[in-house]
Amino acid sequence: MTVIKAEKVIKDYGLGGTTVHALREVSLEFREGEFSAIAGPSGSGKSTFLHLAGCLDHLTGGKMIINGKDTGELSRKELALLRRHKIGFIFQAYNLIPVLSVMENVSFPLTLMGLDKKEIRNRSEKVIDDVGLQGMENRRPKEMSGGQQQRVAIARALVKKPALILADEPTANLDSTTGQEILDLMLALNQSEKTTFIFSTHDEMVMNCARRVVRIRDGQIESDEVKA
Repeated sequence: MTVIKAEKVIKDYGLGGTTVHALREVSLEFREGEFSAIAGPSGSGKSTFLHLAGCLDHLTGGKMIINGKDTGELSRKELALLRRHKIGFIFQAYNLIPVLSVMENVSFPLTLMGLDKKEIRNRSEKVIDDVGLQGMENRRPKEMSGGQQQRVAIARALVKKPALILADEPTANLDSTTGQEILDLMLALNQSEKTTFIFSTHDEMVMNCARRVVRIRDGQIESDEVKA
């Protein structure tokens, strides 16, 4: 099953009276269960692609089809529902809510989805256990290390059981040992849950871990390598 299909995607930004061509007719397809990296230097367009795939930004041209839905044909409400139910996000800055506990941060997406309290509790407890944070349910983000906060972010993304998880530079703020532990965790969850993971990165460690590496430069695809 195809989770993402990008057809000649264009994204331009206005910057100080000039136009920045962030993506130039990029065509890519990602299938269910992939563990892939979009790699490139800063300004290459890799994060822009993730933001478009996550319905966080709008195309200038082309098509972005997510889980069979053409995002260009969806209303703002429909885009919000697609993000809420089908897409999980992991950011380099974690983006946790500082006043909420681990349990509250993880369960927040399920509350937005309107699930009943028992299911919210059961699903949140399971995914907190899955990422190795059992016993830390009542801690606040400021009481945790960077690696632990990233595990909370992973749990929050997974708890919805999304078709797709987009991870924007997830190891950027972590030391190499913690970064490798986070990658190993995500790979294990990818294999057990069959969730599609797509990373934007310039970290060689992430590229080595990924089973497919798409290299992008100046808004265009340089190479697309699937490892044996």
